[in-house]
Amino acid sequence: MFNRPTYDLRDPFPWYEYMRSNQPVWQEDSGAWHVFRHDDVKRVLSDHESFSSQRGTTDDPSNPISASLISSDPPRHRQLRTLVSQAFTPRAIDDLAGRIEQIAADLLDALPQGDIEIDIVERLTTPLPVIVIAELLGVPSSERARFKEWSDATISGSRQLDAGEELTFSDAQREMVKYFSKMIAGRVEAPKDDLISGLVDAKVDGESLSQIDILGFCILLLVAGNETTTNLLSNALYTLHERPALWDELAEDKGLIPPFIEEVLRFRSPVQHMYRTSKHEVQLSGVTIPAGSHLVAWIGSANRDEKVYEGAEKFQIHRPARNIAFGHGIHYCLGAPLARLEAKIALEALLARYASVQIPSLADCKPVPTRLVYGFQTMPTRLESRRR
Repeated sequence: MFNRPTYDLRDPFPWYEYMRSNQPVWQEDSGAWHVFRHDDVKRVLSDHESFSSQRGTTDDPSNPISASLISSDPPRHRQLRTLVSQAFTPRAIDDLAGRIEQIAADLLDALPQGDIEIDIVERLTTPLPVIVIAELLGVPSSERARFKEWSDATISGSRQLDAGEELTFSDAQREMVKYFSKMIAGRVEAPKDDLISGLVDAKVDGESLSQIDILGFCILLLVAGNETTTNLLSNALYTLHERPALWDELAEDKGLIPPFIEEVLRFRSPVQHMYRTSKHEVQLSGVTIPAGSHLVAWIGSANRDEKVYEGAEKFQIHRPARNIAFGHGIHYCLGAPLARLEAKIALEALLARYASVQIPSLADCKPVPTRLVYGFQTMPTRLESRRR
């Protein structure tokens, strides 16, 4: 009990391992309950009869994400998901492949030639998903940098800007509401071929979506759509630095890239936890949790559970793909296929151009400053060009 490791943003996994073995259901001083074992986390994420996803009110104009898919329960969740899922069908995702390939190629073409050392987060893993999401929403390229600032502030609580100023969570929420409200009004007057126009025109059970509904989805897509993919791709490159033989293996057999991505998702889950509230008294691992309790379901721990994954601490690309990195049940991430596709295309492009990836100084790799996600704000990376 007294030898419990401290939580480390760079390496939280010893803490997870200790908690799974010794305090699998733990109540912190604030009163929140933390859940660490795979079966418990999976249940908390999927049992919507016992655990609510609702956080805040559904009509708060200052926090429209509380009205979005991620914060709703049935039957409203079913209504919203049925509508939004039309933009994320397998065919719709496949149709984006060519454009994503072009974006990845453009970003790599813009890099210096030959052997280079760059911040791969700044030059590739951040702009790729930001551009994809911005184009889906119909946002002009001039606004993409601000998109990332809003996303970072929402995830981490604040974001330091280049001018030395701080963008807080509240500032980001307020700016996003203002920005997207203007976009929505514009699409009402003059629809375009983009996702926001589709949402403005759509109906759920015969009723149009409210302003807050559309705002919530736009903000959710912006934040989740780029943060998850950025961290998935950064974590994949960090993993390849640790295991250089894998770079050659993937280069020789591109068919190994999808299972490699799945193991990255398990081994270093981009989203580390999700929140729920107990609807009634419930038991997890023999511990009674009262009704109305706030819970933190640790996905990053569940995906390292030794009782589910043999040799869980080892990275094995031939492991059966059954991680819960994108959640489980009705709240399984709609954008998961898009994130996987972006990561696959980016890795294919890197493998074709470069012979190796190395991270010269791990100390210079700054983690994202929040427990919510696992990834890197900066990752100075050396890429060795393939000799042609």
